[in-house]
Amino acid sequence: MINVEIDKRILDVCPAMQIGLLSADVVNGDTCNELWQEIEDEAAKIAQGYELLAINQRPAIAATRKLYKAFGKDPGRYRVASEALCRRIVRGLGLYRLTTLIDVVNLVSIKSGYPISGLDASKIVGDTLRMGVGEKDEPYCGIGRGQLNIEGMPVYRDAMGGIATPTSDEERTKFTLETTRVQININAFGLEMPLDEAVDWTAALLEKYAQASNIETTIKTFK
Repeated sequence: MINVEIDKRILDVCPAMQIGLLSADVVNGDTCNELWQEIEDEAAKIAQGYELLAINQRPAIAATRKLYKAFGKDPGRYRVASEALCRRIVRGLGLYRLTTLIDVVNLVSIKSGYPISGLDASKIVGDTLRMGVGEKDEPYCGIGRGQLNIEGMPVYRDAMGGIATPTSDEERTKFTLETTRVQININAFGLEMPLDEAVDWTAALLEKYAQASNIETTIKTFK
């Protein structure tokens, strides 16, 4: 299991934060109809359960937005990924059908409210991820976004640099159809869905849809 360290500045804002860590061997592919039906069913619950302006009041999303504001980042301009997904649903725009690994992460994210870092473990450099605060002009290529301004965002860095923020993961470590080992971090800056349930559900989904094996899980606390 990869080691995770957190900058004290982040813990000062979110002292009770926890991270659900999961690694597994997997087989990625096109999202099957059964998984997509699970996503559509959960999306229907989100659409029925939330008004647009209430999404950012979900505890997990509100806590992440609070962290952005603490470091001078506008969470309305740089939306937390779980919030952005739920907003698309409530606005009737739907979600994109992508690959099994991406869609499993998206399913857990919309149900739990947590921003989730989904990483190709083979592309992580070193044995430690350190979450710090993004710096001015720090290089970071968000998936499908190009250069992303991560100044003031919480950011995971490996030995080469930034690879994940609550807004977008980085191109370098993204899931592809060739991904065979995953590192998934469920980032609970504030608790909503019980974190052990979110981790166990993610593992079960990966077993069911991505032939997951050699699964390792733990919950990291920092008190």
